[in-house]
Amino acid sequence: MKKHFTQEDKLPRHEVWRGLGRHFPDDRECIASFLALEAAEVIEGIKPGNLISISGRPQWCGRNLSGLWRRYGGELLAESGLAAEALAEEEGTILLYIYRPEALDGLLERRSVKVILEKAGYPGPARTGELFNELRKRMKGGGFPHEIGIFLGYPLKDVVAFMGWVAIPFACQGPWKIYGNPHESLDLALRFRECRCRMANRLVSCCSPLECLRGAA
Repeated sequence: MKKHFTQEDKLPRHEVWRGLGRHFPDDRECIASFLALEAAEVIEGIKPGNLISISGRPQWCGRNLSGLWRRYGGELLAESGLAAEALAEEEGTILLYIYRPEALDGLLERRSVKVILEKAGYPGPARTGELFNELRKRMKGGGFPHEIGIFLGYPLKDVVAFMGWVAIPFACQGPWKIYGNPHESLDLALRFRECRCRMANRLVSCCSPLECLRGAA
């Protein structure tokens, strides 16, 4: 019986993909299925971008995902309308920001986002090339800039409260730390999970991962 993924599934993200990847013995489809699942919210237009860790170690199937990414990644994303920037790399594992350019551009045009980035020390006006260069600098030596939540589509109130810039009380722990009234943030987190569940179900039904990555229904 095929596994049906629901929002209640609590398997780690890579464990979910491990169950799906075995359906795709072809190398190109294998990495496409991984990218489609990890970028599900971006493909559906719910998030501007996602951080994806692409392991440099051989997987259970014997493949090296970072090697497959280097071989096929650019080609696959060119067909999908998505883009990607490598923000860090350690021992062959790549930390990739995968995003939809028009969504990120729209985010950077928001006045509130401009104010936060300026206060955080980013060069203005915000441009994607300069933004990625600054993020790479801040991630060197194992650092992790807290403002990355902006680029992951998290509510701005949660980002600035986590950074300690505003005195909003901590409400609860979701996929990120939530402050103040939690309802909007929890609803958004639910939408993120539902995107991943829909993508997982498409892949487990053996839909083409290439079509999934392009967002084809």
